[in-house]
Amino acid sequence: MSDPRVTAMPVVDCGERLVSLADTPQLLLDRRLADPAGAFSYVREELVGRLLAAQNLLPAGLRLLIIEGYRPPELQVRYFDEYSAELRAANPGWSDEHLHVQTSRSLAPPAIAPHTCGAAVDLTLCTEAGDELPMGTEVNTSPEQNAGACFTDAPNISALARSHRSLLSAVMTSAGFVNYVTEWWHWSYGDRYWAVATGAPAARYGLITEPPRQ
Repeated sequence: MSDPRVTAMPVVDCGERLVSLADTPQLLLDRRLADPAGAFSYVREELVGRLLAAQNLLPAGLRLLIIEGYRPPELQVRYFDEYSAELRAANPGWSDEHLHVQTSRSLAPPAIAPHTCGAAVDLTLCTEAGDELPMGTEVNTSPEQNAGACFTDAPNISALARSHRSLLSAVMTSAGFVNYVTEWWHWSYGDRYWAVATGAPAARYGLITEPPRQ
């Protein structure tokens, strides 16, 4: 996310509204990161259809489990600053530029974060009963916590977890999403990172400063 091509990518926001995944019962919504306003459940409208398309490609008995969509900008700033401070404390010799790059492995810089555009979802796979499949790490763990096993193509995970990640990647890619390679659970569509990854001339979705209200 620290790649200057992402920052330089223009945004031509299509004006598409945020909608709550809570209104789409076909998709399972996990509440571990729920906020009082329910902002975590919102995504841009087109993402709903794409998530349903991805889920329809899964084998019988499996579902997507959505953990977080939209993230208010102030929350993204807090997460980024807290992780940056944690890395700074552990690596006092790093330059400011290197610190920014390393922080951006796990948290997008607030100015270009896909979550703050309603363009990203953090998700995993589960059974019809809601039991999560082994994926090698928990969602939202940093490389320092798992020796880099959170990277989508990490070699230090089990064969079973690797097969589950491959399945998730296959269905999400088929539905038009792109993965942030340091986080197997993070998928986006329409944001600046997506535009760079797909060769689009501009991002479809820009920053949303006002959280949705239920």
